[in-house]
Amino acid sequence: MTELSTKANRHLWGHFSRHGAGITPPIITRGEGVTIWDDRGKSYLDGLSGLFVVQAGHGRTELAQAAARQAEKLSFFPLWSYATPSAIELAERLASYAPGDLNRVFFTTGGGEAVESAWKLAKQYFKQTGKPGKYKAISRFTAYHGTPHGALAVTGLPVFKAPFEPITPGGVRVPNTNFYRAPKPYANDSKEFGQWAANRIAEAIEFEGPDTVAAVFLEPVQNAGGCFPPPPGYFERVREICDEYDVLLVSDEVICAFGRVGSMFACNDFGYRPDIITCAKGMTSGYSPIGAMIATDRLFEPFNDGKTTFAHGYTFGGHPVSSAVALANLDIFEREGLNDHVKENAPAFRTTLEKLLDLPIVGDVRGEGFFYGIELVKDKASKETFNDEESERLLRGFLSSALLEAGLYCRADDRGDPVVQLAPPLISGQQEFDRIEQILRGVLTEAWSRL
Repeated sequence: MTELSTKANRHLWGHFSRHGAGITPPIITRGEGVTIWDDRGKSYLDGLSGLFVVQAGHGRTELAQAAARQAEKLSFFPLWSYATPSAIELAERLASYAPGDLNRVFFTTGGGEAVESAWKLAKQYFKQTGKPGKYKAISRFTAYHGTPHGALAVTGLPVFKAPFEPITPGGVRVPNTNFYRAPKPYANDSKEFGQWAANRIAEAIEFEGPDTVAAVFLEPVQNAGGCFPPPPGYFERVREICDEYDVLLVSDEVICAFGRVGSMFACNDFGYRPDIITCAKGMTSGYSPIGAMIATDRLFEPFNDGKTTFAHGYTFGGHPVSSAVALANLDIFEREGLNDHVKENAPAFRTTLEKLLDLPIVGDVRGEGFFYGIELVKDKASKETFNDEESERLLRGFLSSALLEAGLYCRADDRGDPVVQLAPPLISGQQEFDRIEQILRGVLTEAWSRL
């Protein structure tokens, strides 16, 4: 064991991590492009962009330089009744990418905080406009929206809630858009399935009472459970429902924004206009932490009277250094055409991953852009999944370490049915796609032989 490993085992408390019983975390020391290295000098293809974050790739010195230039000029100042040039410029830039009149940018330091901010805004907005009973938030089964208590109440993963109950009241769940697991009447028609899933939102609003529901939180492509794209017409119908019941539509794009699906904001890819966008991760390609809630002019109006305050904020929200890094990162996007690169290469990524469907353990390959999930099954014909013990043995006992040892950093996830998730940096191309497929093929073949 190295000196760093010893220190990590003694002092570092990992996030969503297991400790003890001889577990020592791999230590990643540097990155360049699509490659990362550990403290032993072993290299890996970063098949998850860190954590759906490093869009422009590792080792971008101009982003580090942007941070240094800003820190030399102004290292920190809060946005509490003050403003800084980089935060102002970034707010304007984000508003220019957002659809419609989503012109008001409230900065946070990450995605969970952005979701928390969106729910708080929804609650206060309705109080300010004469509908104080509207406080509930609807989201989908298995969806992950963050760990703060409010965001956790929006999250649709019971196992994450149990240790922290009682949770903030008001979270309501509806079916997700996993077409692979669609109910039998809709299993052969994705559009009909999409209408059915969307209509469950209307049903939930009616059941809870329209005068109690403030917002619907939906990811453009749902992450947890393994990359569920929206069926055709789904978001169009959801928008109609939200308008009918005066409920805010929140597009949670913490993962999907900034090129992951092919545009700066994925709501543009799927043709819908939300009332609020939440975003974070890829805004700086991970070179400095930042997040944002972007709201429509209509939602800002009750706070634009010279006396009403949105009583919410974060010390480091819109940090001047992070804002400067985000601006430099978005310059890279535009200069190098990263969004167009994703759109042009996404079909090849899908085609390459779909080669894995010939393996008996691979039930489904699904996703959009550079964001894919591969669902693992015990029986392809029946779509039978693994039980908890088998999933524990398969994912944590073998796959995670075997994939890393084979040179691929990605995610083996069982927050829903077992999946392998992939989200390589947006600079990736066919060479990286082929390597991902080859490594997965070898490791998944070995996994099947061990069952």
